[in-house]
Amino acid sequence: MATLYVSPHPDDFRSLLTLIAAEFCPSSRPRITTEDPPASLNARSRPALVLAAAGDGDGDSVLSGASAVAWYLAFQGKRAGVDSKQQSQVWQWLSFADNELTPVSCAVVFPLMGVTGVDKKLQQSSRAELMRVLKVLNQALAPRTYLVGESLTLADMAVATSVLLPFKYALEPSDRKAVTNVTRWFTTCINQPQFLKVLGEIALCEKVGPVTPTPNAAGKAANVAVDSNSSSANGPPKTEAQLKKEAKKREKLEKFQQKKEMEAKKKTQPPAEKKAKPEKKELGVITYNIPTTSGEKKDVISALPDSYSPQYVEAAWYPWWEKQGFFKPEYGRKSISEPNPRGIFMMCIPPPNVTGSLHLGHALTNAIQDCLTRWHRMRGETTLWNPGCDHAGIATQVVVEKKLKRERGLSRHDLGRENFIQEVWKWKNEKGDRIYHQLKKLGSSLDWDRACFTMDQKLSYAVQEAFIRMHDEGVIYRSKRLVNWSCTLNSAISDIEVDKKELTGRTLLPVPGYKEKVEFGVLVSFAYKVDGSDEEVIVATTRIETMLGDTAVAVHPADPRYQHLKGKAVLHPFCERKMPIVFDDFVDMNFGTGAVKITPAHDHNDYEVGERHNLAFINILDENGLLINVPPPFLGMKRFEARTAVLQALKDRGQFKEIKDNPMVVPVCSRSKDIVEPLLKPQWYVNCRDMGKQAADVVREGQLKIIPDHHLKTWFNWMDNIRDWCISRQLWWGHRIPAYFVSVNDPAVKPGEDMDGHYWVSGRSEEEAKEKAAKRFSVSVDKISLRQDEDVLDTWFSSGIFPFSIFGWPNETLDLNVFYPGTLLETGHDILFFWVARMVMMGLKLTGKLPFKEVYLHAVVRDAHGRKMSKSLGNVIDPLDVITGISVEGLHAQLIDSNLDPVEVEKAKQGQKSDYPNGIPECGTDALRFALCAYTSQGRDINLDVNRILGYRHFCNKLWNAVKFAMKTLGDNFVPSEKAQLSGEESVSDRWILSRLSAAVALCDAGFKAYDFPAITTSVYNFWLYELCDVYLETVKPVFIKADEDSATQRQAEVCRQTLYTCLDVGLRLLSPLMPFVTEELYQRLPRRKPQTDPPSICVTSYPDTAEFCWNSEEVDREMEFIMTVVKTIRSLRADYNLTKTRADCYLQCIDAATVSLVQKYSLQIQTLSYSQAVIPLTANQPVPEGCAVAIASDRCTVNLMLKGLIDVEKEVTKMMTKKGDLEKQMEKLREKMAKNDYKEKVPAKVQEQDAEKLRQSQTELEKVTEAIENFKKMM
Repeated sequence: MATLYVSPHPDDFRSLLTLIAAEFCPSSRPRITTEDPPASLNARSRPALVLAAAGDGDGDSVLSGASAVAWYLAFQGKRAGVDSKQQSQVWQWLSFADNELTPVSCAVVFPLMGVTGVDKKLQQSSRAELMRVLKVLNQALAPRTYLVGESLTLADMAVATSVLLPFKYALEPSDRKAVTNVTRWFTTCINQPQFLKVLGEIALCEKVGPVTPTPNAAGKAANVAVDSNSSSANGPPKTEAQLKKEAKKREKLEKFQQKKEMEAKKKTQPPAEKKAKPEKKELGVITYNIPTTSGEKKDVISALPDSYSPQYVEAAWYPWWEKQGFFKPEYGRKSISEPNPRGIFMMCIPPPNVTGSLHLGHALTNAIQDCLTRWHRMRGETTLWNPGCDHAGIATQVVVEKKLKRERGLSRHDLGRENFIQEVWKWKNEKGDRIYHQLKKLGSSLDWDRACFTMDQKLSYAVQEAFIRMHDEGVIYRSKRLVNWSCTLNSAISDIEVDKKELTGRTLLPVPGYKEKVEFGVLVSFAYKVDGSDEEVIVATTRIETMLGDTAVAVHPADPRYQHLKGKAVLHPFCERKMPIVFDDFVDMNFGTGAVKITPAHDHNDYEVGERHNLAFINILDENGLLINVPPPFLGMKRFEARTAVLQALKDRGQFKEIKDNPMVVPVCSRSKDIVEPLLKPQWYVNCRDMGKQAADVVREGQLKIIPDHHLKTWFNWMDNIRDWCISRQLWWGHRIPAYFVSVNDPAVKPGEDMDGHYWVSGRSEEEAKEKAAKRFSVSVDKISLRQDEDVLDTWFSSGIFPFSIFGWPNETLDLNVFYPGTLLETGHDILFFWVARMVMMGLKLTGKLPFKEVYLHAVVRDAHGRKMSKSLGNVIDPLDVITGISVEGLHAQLIDSNLDPVEVEKAKQGQKSDYPNGIPECGTDALRFALCAYTSQGRDINLDVNRILGYRHFCNKLWNAVKFAMKTLGDNFVPSEKAQLSGEESVSDRWILSRLSAAVALCDAGFKAYDFPAITTSVYNFWLYELCDVYLETVKPVFIKADEDSATQRQAEVCRQTLYTCLDVGLRLLSPLMPFVTEELYQRLPRRKPQTDPPSICVTSYPDTAEFCWNSEEVDREMEFIMTVVKTIRSLRADYNLTKTRADCYLQCIDAATVSLVQKYSLQIQTLSYSQAVIPLTANQPVPEGCAVAIASDRCTVNLMLKGLIDVEKEVTKMMTKKGDLEKQMEKLREKMAKNDYKEKVPAKVQEQDAEKLRQSQTELEKVTEAIENFKKMM
């Protein structure tokens, strides 16, 4: 067993790193001790890991140092990266932790902990350096949950432990606010179970002050580990020196505890200060309290609140939009049949289950669909987004059955079919529109007057008509085949309702109706005796009970072991059945014995073998999972009780061979959690062969476009290999199948069988069915008796005709003529086959038209760790909780109300605590929608980190403040020009921002047309944040300050106001489809260009068009890009010399006259943005005054910042000398590393490249520092 030697010091972060890494490899966890390593081991320092050698222990290998030990342990625990690329990235972050973070963290924290010998100047500069390094880390974490890949790795462990002490002792709340991504990531890490076990609960620093180490970390963790490994009991007796050392340690600990108690007492004395903090937080929540009747327009005359608050912004708008009819295609036109030159956009919602509640997957679907709908509406198209809800046969029946059982102790059979269906309708009318309320909360601009429910009379009539037409044509037929059967539900279920549970070996699973758990994941081998000989054939199965229904044994035709058994049979041990040995290519002769038992009635592969070889099909299970058609004692047994009984009977007969672990997939019913059985049942099927070919052809021929095109392979694979579709469901809730079994009261007509399609007719009524039957059998109607099929249709059948049933098909309605076929179908790629393919097939079959022209498939939402959303993991998040915020206790409470068992509830709670240690903050609808659209670039899956949505709430606040500032700048009397156009008097800043605005318009237009939502979010975000707020608003401040000096400055300010108004107006309209609430709130406060005729709401205002906003100038953009490089260089120099508030003169030495001219042209912008005193351009020949700091902005311009008289030169030289020394040490260390003999062989190529780059950067930095020292010396 390996031994890990760690420091007992509670804040030794190097030891903590190795302890955390050890927690990630429980199977090979080392023995842990705080003793010193024996001298014989030559362990250079703690932590050290001693890896015991085989045999007598000679040659134990020792790993010393935190990085080496942690890498070994993380590698064992599969936390060092999944491939070579990730491993290189982990190495890179380890290097970052060692070389960048650790030195500066120690320099900041050690003096606070009383460690002497740290230079005060160094400590002061280190604090700024720490924040600089953390900001680099903050930027790296902006788009990520973890540093490498989608799960926690050694990179996170190393970097988190490097910043542990600063977070505990040095980073106050204001510091943490400056690096929100780092804080979010650090909190996520330390709340992982492995971190908690080692570190315990970590209290983050509130105020910097002297600290004493806490006893809950390394020492405690090591002691716990020591106890758990019983090392103290088994180890050698302690020496006197060790005992003295421990006594001293205890004495220190007691003093520390006394000190802590004193601090705790002090803290309790001034309670007033403590209470003030939460009140401060509450200031962020501002509510809209002006009385407004639902549907009336919100008050937009009162002043805007000081800061953005989702609760204030989102109040009252939706009912007003709805009442005004903005979401109806009729809005703004006399009739929908009136031709619209801009075209028609129609899309139907993927109807959510009536039982359902929105999760983030729905939120993604609706965010994308609403963005598209709002964009098309703003483009002036006749726009309809049609809402609807699915009756969700199985799900709804289960919910109502559980409710009946819980509240009245009744089953559906106690009530009877008609009364039960009435109960379901009652439940639907009470609870069924909850999902509609949630959709409204998300801002979905659906036409609610056209909302449809799949069990409504209009849609039910369409379903009935579709079945009858397809049955009359022979496309729907009756057949007895294997179906997915749920014994608990007593119904066939579709493939999408079957969860595939993967097992690695023997596993006990709970099964409804069984007290004890049932064994799965094992392969049982047993022998069949060959008839008429002493030979036996050994077969194996994972479902031993099905051998009671075996009717053959199959072997491969080319298998030499069984050639002599052609024409022979084997004997069933429990009945007199002789079973032929059949030869079939499907057998893999290299697997097991090469012989396979065949159960045609209970296995899909065996069914096909049975068909090919004309075998007997013996059904051994009834609908409840009880055994039938089997000999005693198995007759009437429950299926999994028979599993044990059959195994024992085979053992008793001596025919059992072995049982071993077997990785397998178990089919589980997603609704009832029952194990799904393949069962032979007479059902209705749709012949999909021709329809599938047609559906594949329309895509191949380009009539139907599927986006993104990487889904085409899946589409063709399914369509080209399509199987017939079972549409019968043994339920009561749903569309009852309009098919009738015919009995003819005439001796001339022989009685029919259920399986004979000739004896089944379909009809819109019993009378119509009777007439069809009488005609078919050439008898009078009075001789016909009918029995309607008890089953209902698969829910996907009604969903398959949804795009045209909602418009009244088969009747020729105005809506059907105008809106069918639709424009687009947008949904998740996971239901491409179950829903999209069936809509295409049934649309073509029943209407002769494609139901839509394009299909856009978005990714499936997973959690931040890439896991599927699952209630038992505690990662299913209600979007409303993200919108309004929820505490971790609130999340826990939701689990208690769910149907999870107590063990799963506890597991889910841990998941929630780990992912959301502080709950979910209030983000608002707009931030959630924006984040979801920004995420859609990630391909097939989206790993959604809820914490990152908060960043977009901050963006809303920035937007809010920018518009508030701009409106104040415009003034109360500002009147915008009637049209957005250039006056010719624009300044260079005006021309640049209008160029960037035009570029944003073009990018958004292209993004919407290509369904490239990240391109849209990025362009509009960059425009508002980095171009309008960070640059333009800053450059125009001096213009407004000097506005009243003379008529020329007044005119310049007026032109500037018109430009600013155009940016606000167009910028808000660009953002409106993504963020409807905040853009409406702010847009309503802006004056109108044409108050009498402009639309009343931003959602029906025109979307900015590239034809109107065509001011993009590459020349202006290029010039401003150069100017911003100069500005950033000046800012960087100012930061280097700590000139936070002092303005300095700036001499810009230019390479040629053209650059001098450019700098003069933009001198005001440079001066304003770089906070300079004066900007003086110089030609290459003009001398630069002495006392300047120098930096190269580009090959065309060098920045010279006048420092003489502004700074303490001696102090700066000392600081620079220290920095020079640090750089030289760092470079020396790196050179030593690179000079080692085995460096080129052992270190990954990627890391070698990074080391070389780091050395180059350090060399450049050293040259700059040396130059700065020389400059300073000239000033002395």
